[in-house]
Amino acid sequence: MLRKILLPVIFVILAWGFWISPDLKVVAAGVSIFLFGMLSLEDGFKAFTGGTLEKILKKSTNKLWKSLSFGILSTTIMQSSSLVSVITISFLSAGLLGLYEGVGIIFGANLGTTTGAWLVAGFGLKVDISAYAMPMLVFGVLLVFQRSNTLKGFGYILTGLGFLFLGIHYMKEGFEAFKGNFDLAQFAVSGYSGIFLFSALGVLATVVMQSSHATLVLTITALASGQISYENALALSIGANVGTTITAIIGSMSANEQGKRLAGAHLIFNLVTGFIAIVFIYQMMSTVDWISEEVGIAADDHTLKLAVFHTLFNLLGVLIMLPFIRYLVTFLEGLFKEKQVSRTKPKYLTDSAISFPDTATEAVRNETLRVWDNAINIFSGTFGFKRSDVLSNSDLDHIANTQKKISPYDIDTAYTLNIKSLYSEIVSFISKAGFSWEMEQSGEIHWLRKANQNITDAVKDTKHLQKNLSVYGMSSNPKMKEAYTLIRVELCLLIRELESINLENEGEGEKTLFSLDHLRLLLDEHISNMNTWLSQSIRKNLITAEMATSLMNDVTYAANIYRNLIQMGETLFIKRNHDLSNAERTLILDDEELDAINDDIKEQAENNENTKRSLS
Repeated sequence: MLRKILLPVIFVILAWGFWISPDLKVVAAGVSIFLFGMLSLEDGFKAFTGGTLEKILKKSTNKLWKSLSFGILSTTIMQSSSLVSVITISFLSAGLLGLYEGVGIIFGANLGTTTGAWLVAGFGLKVDISAYAMPMLVFGVLLVFQRSNTLKGFGYILTGLGFLFLGIHYMKEGFEAFKGNFDLAQFAVSGYSGIFLFSALGVLATVVMQSSHATLVLTITALASGQISYENALALSIGANVGTTITAIIGSMSANEQGKRLAGAHLIFNLVTGFIAIVFIYQMMSTVDWISEEVGIAADDHTLKLAVFHTLFNLLGVLIMLPFIRYLVTFLEGLFKEKQVSRTKPKYLTDSAISFPDTATEAVRNETLRVWDNAINIFSGTFGFKRSDVLSNSDLDHIANTQKKISPYDIDTAYTLNIKSLYSEIVSFISKAGFSWEMEQSGEIHWLRKANQNITDAVKDTKHLQKNLSVYGMSSNPKMKEAYTLIRVELCLLIRELESINLENEGEGEKTLFSLDHLRLLLDEHISNMNTWLSQSIRKNLITAEMATSLMNDVTYAANIYRNLIQMGETLFIKRNHDLSNAERTLILDDEELDAINDDIKEQAENNENTKRSLS
């Protein structure tokens, strides 16, 4: 409701302002161009988040000082604490980042955003930056029209910088024109009443423009032209710092509990920092005067003094809050408790995760792991075992042979609720992911979708297998019972092995694609042994022709389940080193090589048998 009212109100205020003073058009145009530059800059940096950012984040956030440094450096480069906050929330929601590390990045981002004030006050107002803007726009637009994503990314960055410089130029020109016709300084309010009023105006301006950087630039250019007092400018910068949290709050609305916790940390940090800055503003002003004198900043250079003040109160906030970061994390975890998500509903496929290739890929991977987890329940129930027995070291042969019956299992309902519903959500999520298919993640997404299809196909084949399993699993014919016991035990042992690989890789284990080669060899061995067993049983009249036909069909279903689950494992569980995995994919055994190995094994076995006969 508030959003619907806010936009028309802003339009009316601007229209009235343009009518009262034509010079306001220049200032407003400068702000608009500056904000458009921010958007272009963000689009440019988003082009480089594919793979690179994930690797940097993993290496740069395993310690608190690294998280802080990453926040400072990334915000200094991107010149947008809002973008860094949104990226961090997305990575946190997708499970690529922990809350402790995320809070460290947010603290660092608040310190990094102060470099913007230094650039504008120290460079932007001292030279004619519009002269630099024009070449940047020309070269930037040329690069934007290139096919290469990298060149496009650089193009958007150059275009963004060009628009930023141009926006600052127009804001400066607009306030200079204001100075001759209309003096805003007459509305200056001194004392704490002025500090609270202009802090509130700073919050409001940042909420409207969705950029504390834009509010700061507007404040600095107004201060440079004498349109606002130094004291009121300091209050506006405090308000801008608090107002910037609105972007993170909006971004967290489409995130999970982790994202909401991080937005809460951002809000608490900025509120505490703002409160300290307001309470001790006059003491801090004295400190700024002392620092300025020490570093050679002129007493009347209020724009650079504003940059000093902005850095000082953010640095003070970091130093005060840093010792309490673990308590803050604990408090937020208690405030935003993780909800138990139904097995039928997606947990990671949030709108915030779809914003970046890395987070979209990780969200699909984590959701696919949930599909696999649901499938384990289906396989266990259909094959007549408890999940705990399948995933432990229990003797499945013993359990199967001592069972008096296989409990009925409603595989149709379980498939519809726990597999099909999640798979549909994953496919829908992938279709919304708008990143380029030239990126590394597009291949990962393709493989993950194939892994989901493998699980789905395996469950469907299990459904076909269930029909005869319920008939022959507890058959009075000992041979048929033995055969179906072997099928269900071997499939459950495969599930146990795959889950072992999964858990080992979650703990940064050393298993690779080669771990699955022995399973593929076992499959061919099982099929060969089963065919031999079938031939002997039919020849000795131990089973009927009808039984043999049913068993042959079910051996095929079992083999298909086995193959699909191994293919799923290759994609889903072997993921830690992407480049190594790609190299391994070219080295793992294909079907022809497997056949050749099996032929060699059979030939060796026959030679050994012939040798034994000749010796006897």
